[in-house]
Amino acid sequence: MNTKKLTGLALLTALIVSLTLTLALAGCGGQGTSASAGSGTEGSAADGGTVIKVGASPAPHAEILAQVKDILAGEGYTLEVVEYSDYIQPNEALSDGTLDANYFQHIAYLENYNDENGTNLVSAGGVHFEPLCLYPGKTLSLDALGDGAEIAVPSDPTNEARALLLLEDEGLITLKEGVGLEATPNDIASNPRNIVIVEAEAAALPRTLEDVDAAVINGNYAIGAGLDPDTALASEDVSSAAAERYVNVIAVRAGDEDSDKIKALVKALQSTTVKTYIEQTYNGAVLFVS
Repeated sequence: MNTKKLTGLALLTALIVSLTLTLALAGCGGQGTSASAGSGTEGSAADGGTVIKVGASPAPHAEILAQVKDILAGEGYTLEVVEYSDYIQPNEALSDGTLDANYFQHIAYLENYNDENGTNLVSAGGVHFEPLCLYPGKTLSLDALGDGAEIAVPSDPTNEARALLLLEDEGLITLKEGVGLEATPNDIASNPRNIVIVEAEAAALPRTLEDVDAAVINGNYAIGAGLDPDTALASEDVSSAAAERYVNVIAVRAGDEDSDKIKALVKALQSTTVKTYIEQTYNGAVLFVS
């Protein structure tokens, strides 16, 4: 037999086999990319089942979610976490269907967001409470806050009212009777030290500390900035109504709270695994409440 003809035939056969394998692998790759992108639909066997795509603040929410990935994997779900650094985008992404759920906000903020944006997002369950704390900036104690001291507070409505109530609890200001969670700086009835309220986006508050006398900072941003709650000048009472009113929740589109995968997510986040992690990790800056 002609050796050159045999070699040519072998090469042709190898090329055909190689092309067949390449096309097959390309088809598998396309399926894998679609499943791993995650849109809350059934995924391929490669991702272990149904994808649950959750938006979260980096700390503590994304950190807490990381603790339940294995729990959900055991239930046949793949948890995909998308981190956000603000309070607007995760609700927008949930509303438009980009996310299956988000976990970054308390119930009061969620209700206010719905009112202002005409959305219908609901709580599927509560997980933890982050006491709002007054951290020292240029002034290191409450007693040292002098005339005209500047205190930064969150600019979003629910957290600003909460911050003002904390300042009132510490005797720094007095608010008009009955304003409660609707309070704004315009509702300050008495201000004996002429405290100047500096409004800032919640995420920016840790960076204001070097410029103001003190700042009321949300727990997730305080944690992200490495602030120790033991150094706080004041914090919300964990036995107060705030612990219920400001519980951080898993938010979903109305109707999705009864889906199997959302129930699995809530169950995992309300587990003893998460309770133990929170108690051992956050030194009182995050409190498990479910």
